[in-house]
Amino acid sequence: MVDSETQDRADYEGPLDLPDDYEPEAEDHGDPGPSLTDDLVALLEDGKTYAEAEVAYQKSRAGFTANRLKGAIAFGLGAFGVFHLALIALTVGAVIALMPLLGPWGATALVTVILILTGVIMLRLLKGRIDDIRDAFSDSNDE
Repeated sequence: MVDSETQDRADYEGPLDLPDDYEPEAEDHGDPGPSLTDDLVALLEDGKTYAEAEVAYQKSRAGFTANRLKGAIAFGLGAFGVFHLALIALTVGAVIALMPLLGPWGATALVTVILILTGVIMLRLLKGRIDDIRDAFSDSNDE
C-alpha cells in the first residue's frame, strides 16, 4: 500500500521552491563577457596608446640623436682644424729643413710642387669616385 505522502513525492517533478513559470533555458548563467564592439573599442584604444608611446619614444630618440650629432660635428670640425694646422706645420717644417740644401726659394718651390701634385692626384681619385656614382644612377646600361 502506498501512503499519500509517497504518492505526492512520485507526482512531484521539481524542487518545491521554484516558481511555476520557471524555464531552465532562460536562466542567466552570469556575465557572458565583453561584446565584440567592446573588444574593438579596447583594441582601438590600445592601438592609440601604443602609437602615442611610439611617437614619444621616437621624439626622445630624435632629441638624443640631435644632441649627440651637434657634439659629433663640433669634435669633427675641431679634429679637421687640428689636422689642418698639423699639415701647415709639416709644410713649413719641410721648407725650413730643405733650405740649407736648396736655399729658401728652392725649398719653397719643391714643397709647393709636391703639394700641387698630391692635390691633383687626389682630385683625379675624387673624379673617379664621382663618375662611379654618376654611372650607378644613369639610365643607360652600356654593359
